[in-house]
Order: sequence, then C-alpha cells, then structure tokens
Amino acid sequence: MAELLLIVTLAGEQVAVLASEVESVVEVEGLTPVPRAGGHVAGLTALRSRVLTVIDCMASLEPGGRIDNPRDAIVVVADGHPYALLVDRVEDVVEAEGEIAPVPASLASGWAGVATGYVPAEGRLFLLVDIHALIAGPTAEAA
Repeated sequence: MAELLLIVTLAGEQVAVLASEVESVVEVEGLTPVPRAGGHVAGLTALRSRVLTVIDCMASLEPGGRIDNPRDAIVVVADGHPYALLVDRVEDVVEAEGEIAPVPASLASGWAGVATGYVPAEGRLFLLVDIHALIAGPTAEAA
C-alpha cells in the first residue's frame, strides 16, 4: 500500500507531510500568547479539552515570518506533546507514487532545514517536510 501524504500550502508552496504523522486537521481559534517562547511559537489553543502549542510554520522557515490570517492547522503529536502547525492552507490527501528522493543541496536555507526529500504524487514532485523540524523552529544561525 502506498504512503498517504497530506498536501498543504506553506509560504506559497504546495508541500507534503506524511499523513501517518497527522492526527487531525483543524481551524485554530483563540490563540493565547506564551511569554518568552521562541518566535515560531504562535501561542496556545484548546482542542477537545487538550492544550496545543501552536507553531507558525512560516516563522519556522524564516525568523520573523508569519502566516497571514492563520486558521488552518494540522495537529500532530511529537515526543508525547500535541502541537497545531499553522499552514497557509490544507489542500488534499494523496497517495505517493514512488519512493522519497534525496533533497538537492540547492534549497533555500529555510526549506533546507525542514526538508526530508521529494516524493512523487499526482504527477508532480512535492517537497516532503519534517514536522519535528517545523516544531523545533529556525536554526540558531538563521535566527
């Protein structure tokens, strides 16, 4: 059985996330700021009696970046903690049509820090992004 991918738009680009890592897709409402949190932490929100740390994925790609009108998010659990990853838009779930190919060395620094490879689907190649890298935020040298 082929791997399922969730296609999202982030920084104007359609990219893929492994669907097996995604718990749900939600619209985020009511963010509470977190003092002294990293610049990529948009705040906290509640979902089904759970508190989620909300990550602005644009800020994870480039320090100071922000998602315009953040609403769409993918909910993931990493290291036992729930997160909502803000994206520009959630697109679709598709089947991968082949194996993951390595990332070329020529990616921009923000994408290079979160990319794990390219994966073919729907007759195109999608950059596969690592949810753990998005949660971690920008690298120290980029910040």
